[in-house]
Amino acid sequence: MYKHLLVPLDGSELSTSLVTQAVEFARTLDARITFFTAREDVGSSGDGALLRSLSPEAFVEAAAGEASAILAKALAAAGAFGLPAEGVARTGARPFELILDVAAEKGCDLIFMASHGRKGLRGLMLGSQTQKVLAHSTLPVLVASVESNVAGSAAEAAIGIIKDEHRAIAAVINGLRRLAVQLREAGATPDLDFLAAMVHYIKAFPEVQHHPKEEQFLFKLLARRTDEAASLIASLEQEHRDGTQQIDDIETLLGQSRSDAQQFGALAAAIERFTDAQWRHLSAEEKLILPAARRHLLDDDWREIETAFRQNAEFRVGSERDEAFKLLFVRLMNMASEDAQP
Repeated sequence: MYKHLLVPLDGSELSTSLVTQAVEFARTLDARITFFTAREDVGSSGDGALLRSLSPEAFVEAAAGEASAILAKALAAAGAFGLPAEGVARTGARPFELILDVAAEKGCDLIFMASHGRKGLRGLMLGSQTQKVLAHSTLPVLVASVESNVAGSAAEAAIGIIKDEHRAIAAVINGLRRLAVQLREAGATPDLDFLAAMVHYIKAFPEVQHHPKEEQFLFKLLARRTDEAASLIASLEQEHRDGTQQIDDIETLLGQSRSDAQQFGALAAAIERFTDAQWRHLSAEEKLILPAARRHLLDDDWREIETAFRQNAEFRVGSERDEAFKLLFVRLMNMASEDAQP
């Protein structure tokens, strides 16, 4: 049976659903996953060529761009189930050839693709590329029918967005965990600026955007329709408040650690408390709250939730609003890929 899947992604809502299906499929096979995305050729533009000459480091970050966020979130989804996975991004004019090249290079034995994807210039991966892969691949290709899941109802669209946000948060949580390990190593020289970038993301996105919208829309509407989840909602809202205090504590200890390495142990412990609590929190929302919402919310409720969460789009890809987010996801993707190497 198949042991190594190649899963091409393009960052669309369809590919978000594809990640979910691919992870579930890989779990049944005890298989590893290589996630792949084609990135924009920044260097082909005049501005890109100028950036390359003036600042090679900034050029590399710009070239990685959204691809790093796409892969970091996919790796977080696989990591939540302990699946071995890595992420690969390549630049080229013919994405289907890149897909086939990476599949051969990584020793994949199945290509797991969606039948549709983004439209327009940024539709690099799915859709027409699937037809070309089917025509040219010597490997088996499994085409997942994800388009009906996304387009079929506001519920599926809203849940897809929420899960995508959870994956972005999970990618940062994974990064925090790895930094905590480094902080406990003898003679450690952890990258505290990288840690500060992750703290910044947590404070700017989950704390200000994601959690308030969960409470104002998802939790509120669910409580209106049923009292089944009342105690769980109360617990989750308290965990939001606890998380705010925990990330503030991390930020304080981070400041102290910049001048006093003796604080590394306390900082690591604070990070571990926060990340453990966040994993439990995300798990409760996906395993308990979302299924309850599926059972009780009406179409109008889901449309309201979908509209609210769509406003968070720039944070889900982690780049448009704050350049620091772009660099953060580049680092997270690289770190996760390094850890996933056999």
